[in-house]
Amino acid sequence: MAKSFGERIADALVEDGLLSRAQVDELLEQQKKEGIRLLKLLIDKSYVNDSDMVVCMGRVLNSTPVNVSNISVSTDLMDLIPKDIMTNYRILPVSRLGRKLFLAMVDPLNVLALDDVKRITNLEIVPMISSEKALLDKIQNLDTTKGSMDDIIKEAELEADAEELELSSVGAEDYDEDEVAAAGGEAPVIKLANLMIVQAIKDRASDIHIEPMEKSVRLRYRIDGALMESTPPPKHLQIPLMSRIKIMSSLDISERRLPQDGRMRIRVGGRDIDLRVSFLPTVNGEKCVLRILDKSNLSASVDKLGMDENSLKRFLTALQSPHGLILVTGPTGSGKTTTLYSALNEVNTPDENIVTVEDPVEFQLPGINQVPVRKDIGLTFAAALRSILRQDPDIVMIGEIRDEETAQIAVEAALTGHKVLSTMHCNDAPGAIARLDDMGVAPFLISSAVILCCAQRLMRRICLSCKEPVNYPRKMFEDLDIDPDFFGDTPLYHGQGCDRCKKTGYAGRVAILELMTVTDEIRKLVIDRASAMEIGRIAREQSMKTLRDVALGKVRDGLTTLEQVLVCTAAH
Repeated sequence: MAKSFGERIADALVEDGLLSRAQVDELLEQQKKEGIRLLKLLIDKSYVNDSDMVVCMGRVLNSTPVNVSNISVSTDLMDLIPKDIMTNYRILPVSRLGRKLFLAMVDPLNVLALDDVKRITNLEIVPMISSEKALLDKIQNLDTTKGSMDDIIKEAELEADAEELELSSVGAEDYDEDEVAAAGGEAPVIKLANLMIVQAIKDRASDIHIEPMEKSVRLRYRIDGALMESTPPPKHLQIPLMSRIKIMSSLDISERRLPQDGRMRIRVGGRDIDLRVSFLPTVNGEKCVLRILDKSNLSASVDKLGMDENSLKRFLTALQSPHGLILVTGPTGSGKTTTLYSALNEVNTPDENIVTVEDPVEFQLPGINQVPVRKDIGLTFAAALRSILRQDPDIVMIGEIRDEETAQIAVEAALTGHKVLSTMHCNDAPGAIARLDDMGVAPFLISSAVILCCAQRLMRRICLSCKEPVNYPRKMFEDLDIDPDFFGDTPLYHGQGCDRCKKTGYAGRVAILELMTVTDEIRKLVIDRASAMEIGRIAREQSMKTLRDVALGKVRDGLTTLEQVLVCTAAH
């Protein structure tokens, strides 16, 4: 019996290592029960991200995939097809070559759409496949994303007198506030600020860095954990641009000597995006960093965190415990908070009172009471926690355990019948125990309270558009203390570099987690104040996979490269 289109897509995703056979079986079972198309279930479950799905569907349909987010649609192309036709048929003209019109489509097999566009344009249509979300976002932004950084810079040079706002050795305090505020509201500056933010969101950036140099301004986006330079704004627009961002963030434009933190919310492509804004005075002016908080990147459940079956089972077991402390550790930007939010979504039911205390609240989750820390008025983690425990909570999430007082209250809360989730800064899962001990929490309290420690990193994922096999010399495995037989005959891959990944060979990131369940044997070691190394050795004997083990597994699955293993993990 011939397989359906959805089953062919699912098989292709399994071949690429993006979907497990168990997930496919689960979807097929749900399809039988509910009578819903397999492809719709696959999209609704969000097991695979949009770009990977498009590449896979393109291969099955023998249709070229296209990422419309990174394509600039010219006015001539926009004029070929009415906007309502584009929206209704989910289509977008991306290029024209003579009598051929290259058309991005969500469904390249839609004969009605192809016939209508051919009739309207009188051109030969070459269908290409695109993600529905990216395509609709592009259509909605067609009127707002015209122009480029170079166009805006040229416009600014024509309209603004560069001499008036040029930085000098005297310092920024000498500028007239009304003049600076007015400059921050001029059209080129507004366009420049909007373009930087929209471009960052299109490129899936997590942060925007605007850094003043002595005679220039540097603009960088952090994409998949790596900073990448972009076309910078001119030096004479530095102060107006900073003023514009302050106005958007409701900050004081006259204060340029002290750090300032703010927040703004913008709407791009039909979705709300929160941005956290930070200003830091430097010798060349203020440095500004905007952290992009896109709720659409938030995993809905722990199933999507990429854990293997055994680790996922242990994580869910700890999450379903009636009380205890769950710790997620790792450096800044390793996805700890996202993991905790995913865990909260898993237990967020009407019969649970969930309260969080965060600095700051990154994402607002429905059904959860979130408290932002405000040190300026004395609302610290510890102060908020003391009040939260009088609010009859069932589950408490602490953004970060930073000091002895917060650690003590968290442990005591876990011992008095509360489920507590928190993050800490340390290198691995066993190190979380030693960190609590260093903070002054008694070992017998730690052993009773902590039920699970996790360490997390984010590794860059190989770009599927330029993924190709790679051979590493055997000596490299020996020098790095990696057993080459671990991979067997499985081919290893890397990204050659293409336009989609901006020649980096990577697109997107994948999480790796090291999970240590606190067993009775480990509890005895904690009470005896054993070293983190000794605790880690016992945990590995009890089947704990280290970050290095999990990372090598991702390499074997064809998701990332050996270089990323070396960058993100340490040998044990």
